[in-house]
Amino acid sequence: MDYTQAREYLNGLSGKGSVLGLERMRLLLEMLGNPQDTLKYIHISGTNGKGSVLAYLSTILTGAGYRTGRYISPTLFSYRERIQVDGKEIKRESLAIHVTAIAEAIEKMQAKGEDIPTLFEAETAMAFLYFKEKKCDIVVLETGLGGSQDATNVINTTLLEIITSISMDHTAVLGDTLKEIATEKAGIIKPDTIVVSAAQHPEAERVITETSRKKNCTCQIVDSSGISDICYGYDRQSFSYRSWNNVVIPLAGSYQIQNAALALEAVEALRKIGFSLSDRHVYDGFLNTRWRGRFSVIGKNPIVVLDGAHNPAAAEELRHSLELYFKGKKLYYIFGMFQDKDYKKVIALTAPLAEHITTVETRDNPRAMPAKDLAEAVAAVNHSVESADSIQQAVSETMKYAGDEDAVIIFGSLSFLGEAENAVMNYRKSSCRKHTEGSGI
Repeated sequence: MDYTQAREYLNGLSGKGSVLGLERMRLLLEMLGNPQDTLKYIHISGTNGKGSVLAYLSTILTGAGYRTGRYISPTLFSYRERIQVDGKEIKRESLAIHVTAIAEAIEKMQAKGEDIPTLFEAETAMAFLYFKEKKCDIVVLETGLGGSQDATNVINTTLLEIITSISMDHTAVLGDTLKEIATEKAGIIKPDTIVVSAAQHPEAERVITETSRKKNCTCQIVDSSGISDICYGYDRQSFSYRSWNNVVIPLAGSYQIQNAALALEAVEALRKIGFSLSDRHVYDGFLNTRWRGRFSVIGKNPIVVLDGAHNPAAAEELRHSLELYFKGKKLYYIFGMFQDKDYKKVIALTAPLAEHITTVETRDNPRAMPAKDLAEAVAAVNHSVESADSIQQAVSETMKYAGDEDAVIIFGSLSFLGEAENAVMNYRKSSCRKHTEGSGI
């Protein structure tokens, strides 16, 4: 099959939704020759910050000369960005070849009466095949949901596990206590490896340290008291951590300091097991890291920010960042959420800061909360709210409201941020053309 046919085939698997468990994945990979067993991994789980830590580490490793695979979920702007080697997306031809092999394997599974893999399982298998094809030295792998029963957890050749900040999210699937959720996240830990964790709530930390002890793992936890010399900014930020002085990062958001400190702990762990990462590789890697959609500033006059704050912990960090960077500015929101998220708490944390809020919904996504329903929920906290018929309409109207000194914050579900960014770019291009035409240039 060609690329278009491959994408259509994958779309056909999406109706099954998300189903946790490893048996289907193991069977599929066995029929594909177990490509995952030829690779080495850094495996990342957690609630918030996984993508940022992945971006920091994969950039550092690529800069140091290691052929580095990265697997991202979900993606914001391009389907193929979920599977990358050295920052370059999987080629269309390779995607078509590997999906063809996966389709043949699934057909054999069906013939044996086996359950059909989910879309995420097929995509994960495709990633393993591509990383094997490209002969990656190391793969930085992000879990999709949870940890122990996530499709990525079929790997057995992990060198390092990283657990980012854990908070309450996906409670219907992962458990309704922090201990239960932490247990799921810690399920990626393999025997005799190194575990690196963010600073956690004591209940989550106990789970991680106890799991590490039982599996004979070394466990390193970020020491927040070791972070100093913080200089916040929405263009770039800097900090020091233990022996690392004046680390500069281009990613905004107050939480990025903690994420970068976690990445530094991971660097120290990788050095212990033989990775050649000079100080210059590390400093340059942080400086060169790009991660769109995580408090990304995509325009000025007014400032426009994209942020995937889709759960209460992320919303709390977003609020802190808004108060830190934009104190005294009028804030205009474009806001969309999934129905299965704790949208009421996200609203309670963020809505009071806004001058005006426009709600949106992701097209053709059954999980998306209708824009009108979301506007009703927002109205209980902030009366200046309206729903938009489309993301393009929301962007156009909000950009007209906002003055050059104000800020437009587009946040919530990751699913609509790519479309929102395109809408902002198109609006600015249209405005420039009108200005040029009106001036007679």
